[in-house]
Amino acid sequence: MNVLKREVFRLVIISLTFFMVQCKSRQAINKDILKQHLSTEVTIEKVPYGMTPNGDKINSYKLKNKNGMEVGIITLGGIITDLIVPNKEGISENVVIGFNSLEEYLKPNPYVGAIIGRYGNRIANGKFSIDGNEYQLTLNRPPHSLHGGEYGFNRVVWKENEVKSGAVASLKLSYLSKDMEEGYPGNLQVFVTYTLTQENQLEVFYEATTDKKTVVNLTQHSYFNLSGDFSKTILDHEITLNSDKIVAINDNGIPTGKLEDLTHTPFDFRTPKTLGKDIEVKNEQLKRGNGYDHCWVLNNAEKGKTVTATAYDKTSGRLMEITTYEPGIQLYTGNFLKGNLPMREEGFYEHRTGFCFETQHYPDSPNQKDFPTTVLRPGENYKTKTTFKFSIK
Repeated sequence: MNVLKREVFRLVIISLTFFMVQCKSRQAINKDILKQHLSTEVTIEKVPYGMTPNGDKINSYKLKNKNGMEVGIITLGGIITDLIVPNKEGISENVVIGFNSLEEYLKPNPYVGAIIGRYGNRIANGKFSIDGNEYQLTLNRPPHSLHGGEYGFNRVVWKENEVKSGAVASLKLSYLSKDMEEGYPGNLQVFVTYTLTQENQLEVFYEATTDKKTVVNLTQHSYFNLSGDFSKTILDHEITLNSDKIVAINDNGIPTGKLEDLTHTPFDFRTPKTLGKDIEVKNEQLKRGNGYDHCWVLNNAEKGKTVTATAYDKTSGRLMEITTYEPGIQLYTGNFLKGNLPMREEGFYEHRTGFCFETQHYPDSPNQKDFPTTVLRPGENYKTKTTFKFSIK
């Protein structure tokens, strides 16, 4: 009888031990599943970045996904300081021009990584009229106005708000541009939201409202080099542009009013072509832009969904695809980079070591009656989005 009791007791102990092991195993599995679930989310982190001479605090935000893609943004100018993307070997590297400190961003520079507004690109003679009222803007590129004036959106400190929704993280920036700031009419409330997705997409969503008729044309001014090596030029990058025409410019970069067919010209990127292939050929428009610095008229078959531009770097394997709701895109090949801006490591950003894809309305639209309008009225909502998608090819 005692033998029987001992045997029963032994079996009970074995059963309990097996049950506890199973429970611990399930807990470990559940933890792994939870860890995997959390790793699919995009995270957002905030750290202090410094202070302006006026005493404004600047913060830095980092959006990061599970694929090794990171986006760094500061509240000064809504500047993208870092855009880190994996190459075909799985190595993540920075693919945008940027600096190491706030001090460098506060110095004069060619709009590196910044939000541009109120009006991206040039306005002839810094003048335009609405309903018979003429407005004179700051002439920061005499005799014209460029990218919003002397104190454009690239130089202001934006208010910030973190937005987390499911597996997506966003940074929503806001700024109130007051009536007659840089000469523009109306109190303009602006929002720019940067969103990073799990699919390696950086979405830039622009919104604005006004209390008086005004003009608005917002864009983003990052300089890309998909090789991740800024000692190299971008001339071997392969580009496509879904466009049949460009906005022709005069010697001052101001539209002539004519949309020129790009067939049989250096501006035809309807099939893949490197930036360096035709950039030095003899062409009047290239001469006027000192290279590519023109607005392409986009064939937006389905706005926001049709890929309007791509850039591919064969060495790294990185492919960037752009979709937008805008009617145009300015391709600028860093023609005025001249070796005076310090790189993050050693050296300086030399001629054509970065290019810009600025989605936008056409330059000088307020003075060109045949161009799509950029007028915003009270009660209207300005909304537009551009998406930069990164992958390996």
